[in-house]
Amino acid sequence: MTRIKWSREETIVAFNVYCKIPFKSSSKNSPIVIKYAKILGRSPSALNMKIGNLGRLDPVLKKQGVVGLSNGSKMEEAVWNEFHGNWDRLVYESELLISKFQNERNKEVLESDIQDRVGLDEATMVKRRVNQSFFRSAILSSYNSKCCITNLSIRGLLVASHIIPWSIDKMNRVNPRNGLCLNSIHDKAFDKGFMTINADYKVQLSPIIHEMKTEVEINNFFIQYDKRKINLPDRFIPSREFLDYHANEIFIK
Repeated sequence: MTRIKWSREETIVAFNVYCKIPFKSSSKNSPIVIKYAKILGRSPSALNMKIGNLGRLDPVLKKQGVVGLSNGSKMEEAVWNEFHGNWDRLVYESELLISKFQNERNKEVLESDIQDRVGLDEATMVKRRVNQSFFRSAILSSYNSKCCITNLSIRGLLVASHIIPWSIDKMNRVNPRNGLCLNSIHDKAFDKGFMTINADYKVQLSPIIHEMKTEVEINNFFIQYDKRKINLPDRFIPSREFLDYHANEIFIK
């Protein structure tokens, strides 16, 4: 039986899935793999193999000794080089292609159509929801759905927290290296500058927190984690440049 080569469009969708699924737990039996394999009209085994082929190109995985599959194509390399680091474009184009493969006009992606019907403001909001959904999926999958400080694994209490806030850096809004997986309490503390993560990936607490260390709750939620190194993700290691920004511009010293 002749094997049909993967197209550029299919490979872009596979890259989208690669970002959304924990690499080490990717398998043909994964619900995420099964879902997108059906959309592409490919077998779950074929999509899972494509995810493994993309993994061989990830320098972070290589440093961890995770090399993915050894046999890949030039198309995978081309798509990786085109979209890795260009996250906003990856989200838009891949979600548009997913809509195309589903053979429907997805109002959350077809931005121009929305603008014609409902105006720019709503179109912007819709695109923002798509971007936020991708960012959350990429962050939670990279951290295996665990808070990087506490290891809390209740998904409903986890937040894909931006290091440089969404409103400040438009270029890195969906960049997974601009994210941390935090529980909702530490996300709020990080957002308000009561804590930061330094360039050594260790928790650093504001003097305001230390002034309240006699309170049992402050000890339980914060003091015990001071200077402790966070659990780093399998992929998309937080950028030290972004962490430096947070420490200098948002953290309360």
